[in-house]
Amino acid sequence: MTQNVQADQPVGRVVLVGGGPGADDLITVRGMRAIERADVVVADRLAPRGLLRDLGPGTEIIDVGKTPHHHPVPQDEINALLVDRARSGKYVVRLKGGDPFLLGRGGEEVLACHAAGVPVELVPGVTSALSAPAAAGIPVTHRGVSHGVLIISGHDDLDVDVLAQWPHTVVVLMGMGRLRELAANLTHAGRASDTPVAVVQSAWTPQQREVTGTLDTIADRVDAAGVGNPAAVIIGAVTEVLR
Repeated sequence: MTQNVQADQPVGRVVLVGGGPGADDLITVRGMRAIERADVVVADRLAPRGLLRDLGPGTEIIDVGKTPHHHPVPQDEINALLVDRARSGKYVVRLKGGDPFLLGRGGEEVLACHAAGVPVELVPGVTSALSAPAAAGIPVTHRGVSHGVLIISGHDDLDVDVLAQWPHTVVVLMGMGRLRELAANLTHAGRASDTPVAVVQSAWTPQQREVTGTLDTIADRVDAAGVGNPAAVIIGAVTEVLR
């Protein structure tokens, strides 16, 4: 049920801003303008934090960053925080890494604002599902090699039979903790064990690292290199197109 704001209450707004894949200069112009205007910035761990250093002393910056298996500020509390600040008349920027509507819970936050009668808008961002491969010189589609890309979350239970039959590129986000399991399950389901795989960690930052291999070798190579989150896993022949 919608909870309308009382007529005598000041009403601000919430703006969900996609911060892009990591580098400060890969945010959109519109997203940067929203940050510069913000009274409050509610920021994720993978958002471009460098953009917040030059904000005025009157800007409230709230860290709600999550790490794998550790969510110090639960999503319902983030939703309530956005609504509370907006209801007090603030211009609230919800700054996320990548794009808010791709595995970013942006839809949940929009629904919370709608339910509270708070104006909300979206500024899209460049998702790491496409830009992390690009940072390593990998086009997720390429004529004659791959005509499509399937983007999935490694946190969820995956239908490996469907993935094994998908003939084009697969990009897995948040999947490093299950990389060995995923690779083994795909080969057991019929995907060729020599299918090329690349892992790109911390794309577009000075900490960027890349590991390549096949479904049969990638987990061992990642372990040997000490590569972990945040990372994108790219499965398919596109990983070798430009190499």
